[in-house]
Amino acid sequence: MQDLEPVRANYLAKVAAAANEAAIEALRVATLGKKGEISLMMRELGKMSPDERQRAGPRLNALRDEINAAIVARKAALSDAALTERLKAEWLDVTLPASPAAKGTIHPVSQVTDEVIAIFADLGFAVAEGPQIETDWYNFDALNIPPEHPARQEHDTFFMARAAGDDRPPHVLRTHTSPVQIRYMAEHGVPCRIIAPGRVYRCDYDQTHTPMFHQVEGLAIDRDISMANLKWVLVEFCRAFFEVEGVELRFRASHFPFTEPSAEVDIRCSWAGGQLKIGEGDDWMEILGSGMVHPKVLAAAGVDPMVYQGFAFGMGIDRIAMLKYGIPDLRAFFDSDLRWLRHYGFAALDIPSIHAGVSA
Repeated sequence: MQDLEPVRANYLAKVAAAANEAAIEALRVATLGKKGEISLMMRELGKMSPDERQRAGPRLNALRDEINAAIVARKAALSDAALTERLKAEWLDVTLPASPAAKGTIHPVSQVTDEVIAIFADLGFAVAEGPQIETDWYNFDALNIPPEHPARQEHDTFFMARAAGDDRPPHVLRTHTSPVQIRYMAEHGVPCRIIAPGRVYRCDYDQTHTPMFHQVEGLAIDRDISMANLKWVLVEFCRAFFEVEGVELRFRASHFPFTEPSAEVDIRCSWAGGQLKIGEGDDWMEILGSGMVHPKVLAAAGVDPMVYQGFAFGMGIDRIAMLKYGIPDLRAFFDSDLRWLRHYGFAALDIPSIHAGVSA
């Protein structure tokens, strides 16, 4: 077999002189490819005698491995050099971490609605929904609201237009979610325990009122429900929602057309230092209205008031959100100010649950 040293020196010199990755790949094919010079030498081993093969085989293997190692090392060096030159020419460093993507937040109204639903679900209440455009009958008549009541005037309610000559009472943007209770009882019957969260509309606009706001009403109807059950439900709700163990409620006699007796509900609080604290102090703050469902309302829903009775209550979701999270102005809820949303909004994984805390 020919002397392998000149072959070795020739190819190592060519490897060292290769200027780019294409040249080093061509050199690999010329030496180690199927028809490369060293590959052809390896094939000659089969034609040799055992003694010649024993002497030539190790030398050829050593030459092949050395050339291959040199090619691999040179290829890596050329690749690194090419990357370095490319990065020098590019203005963008792709190795830098990406800029953080902007994240949206959950609106406080959505968060508090979910908190309220989670609490009442734990108390056995289902969620009922209804249309936001209601008939005059569902919004007023079925709820025992007389024709002369102020709520049925244009200064308090948004009425829908009727075509000329149409004498039917106009539809309205619902002023409360109480019509949902009528629809639910008429469709599903009683006994029942439901809450009805949703948007409602009234002609009012100031720091604590907006033309559109959110409300949740509750209804429980059975054969032996009393005001005592109402008080227990509201105390349990306030304890869970405000996350205060010692909650004290005060029921004041009031009047609503759809409940009899009716009661405004106040919660004990403190305004010391301008900060609201629930469950302590000598002040009282009104948070909701409630009462026993009026027999005429039950009858309008197709329920026998001589057999069934129950309680109802209603509160503003926006209002209790303001109380719990220290939001000073109701109008800011609907301004679509991203700074406000980032400050008061919630992360997407802040899922309300009773066992983890309603605002966990």
